[in-house]
Amino acid sequence: RKAIKLWKEAAELGSVRALFNLGRAYDTGEGVQEDKVKATEFYTKAALQGHVMSRHNLGACENQKGNYDCTVRHLLTSAKMGLKESVEYIKQMFMEGLATKDQYAEALKGYQDAVEEMKSHDRDEAKAFL
Repeated sequence: RKAIKLWKEAAELGSVRALFNLGRAYDTGEGVQEDKVKATEFYTKAALQGHVMSRHNLGACENQKGNYDCTVRHLLTSAKMGLKESVEYIKQMFMEGLATKDQYAEALKGYQDAVEEMKSHDRDEAKAFL
């Protein structure tokens, strides 16, 4: 409960991570009464500020409601931001007949483009050093 109070204060001060944490808490019922509507509200606020995992989780919430087109739209966005889990989720949906081959291909290409865009010589050198 203390964490929820602190996350709410942090969210009011503009913390996107706190919005995500509140969304996850309400989504899972961890420390608060489970409330999917509140979870979606917090995930939405964080996603609109660029939080990629919040966007992914919005897709998962829509999937639970059977809104597959909306699910794919959220997951495509997060895949194009470089989140591999979203590509895997769309792949699973494709295998279950809930997403099209074109949507899966778009997610895969968007993910690959994001990964390529994030590459840098300095990052590769640092990775080799570690």
